[in-house]
Amino acid sequence: MGMLLPRPKGKTDFVPQKVLFIRPGGIGDAVLLIPAIRALCACYPQMAVEVLAEQRNAGVFSLCPEVRLVCCYDIPSELFAILRSRYDVIFDTEQWHRLSSVMARIIRASVRIGFSTNDRSRFFSNQVSYGQDDYEADSFMHMLSPLVHVPESEEYGSFLSISVRDSEAAAAFLSVLGGGVLVTLFPGASITERRWGPEKFCELTRRLQGTCEVVVVGGAVDRDDAESIEQAGALNLAGKTTLAETAAIIARSSLLVSGDSGILHIAVGLGIPTVSLFGPGRARKWAPRGANHIVINRNLPCSPCTTFGYTPKCPINARCMAEISVDEVEQAVMTLLARKNFGKRNKSLD
Repeated sequence: MGMLLPRPKGKTDFVPQKVLFIRPGGIGDAVLLIPAIRALCACYPQMAVEVLAEQRNAGVFSLCPEVRLVCCYDIPSELFAILRSRYDVIFDTEQWHRLSSVMARIIRASVRIGFSTNDRSRFFSNQVSYGQDDYEADSFMHMLSPLVHVPESEEYGSFLSISVRDSEAAAAFLSVLGGGVLVTLFPGASITERRWGPEKFCELTRRLQGTCEVVVVGGAVDRDDAESIEQAGALNLAGKTTLAETAAIIARSSLLVSGDSGILHIAVGLGIPTVSLFGPGRARKWAPRGANHIVINRNLPCSPCTTFGYTPKCPINARCMAEISVDEVEQAVMTLLARKNFGKRNKSLD
């Protein structure tokens, strides 16, 4: 990730010492915010960074060593600690809902920066535009523009960090496998319309047997799907690992297969190749970029149908996902494995 050049606005002597990023919502938004956090820290190395998140995504920021403190607004004692603090700059990174903008206004700060997507913008001293077709990491990077020079667009490379403890935990979880090429599957999604389905993940697992080892990850809500995939031959770790340990498992993988999900973005942030399955979601905004990522998208006339995180109930049973075949996902997996000669390595293990 390239260095950003400091460009203070207005006051030439303005150097932020303490900054708050507000990041409600899911895991994916939190992951794709991290390049912006790291870029700002590269400009101001002495700056202290704190994050106000919520319990469901707070764990992401353990993968960013630049973040000094993470508090959750849905834990009252932690919210009150933030309310008692003062900051040089607050970045409200929420794209649409208004609660976080009110919080940004209440918390004491010299500068408040946020997206100008609706009347929430009146709470900010600096408003930043937001585009539905801009890659989300670019949108977050653009939030820095009131303070620093921001390049038009760039590849961010690997931007997440795995701790030694989590790496050792991942190694212990995977020790029951034979040490061959590892493919990780994530069958979950925040909404039903984004799910490919356990039956297809099962079939993919069966086809990959003998070529590589398969592990399935996820949270407690993914256990039923994961148990089905386990019957097809995968190592089932769903609901058994923390988010950081899940990231460490993905970091040891050759690639990840996932729908449009926060786990997908963790793989991208770790520099791990991915096969991603898109339908309702906006691929231009959320799909991984680069040669090591294959995005499968049927591009139906009604797709994408998600705007500002809201996906309407589908009247045709998510045909955009249902029409993605096991054949094309298997082919994408084999294509990525072949690019790194994993196939040759695997033959030598037979």
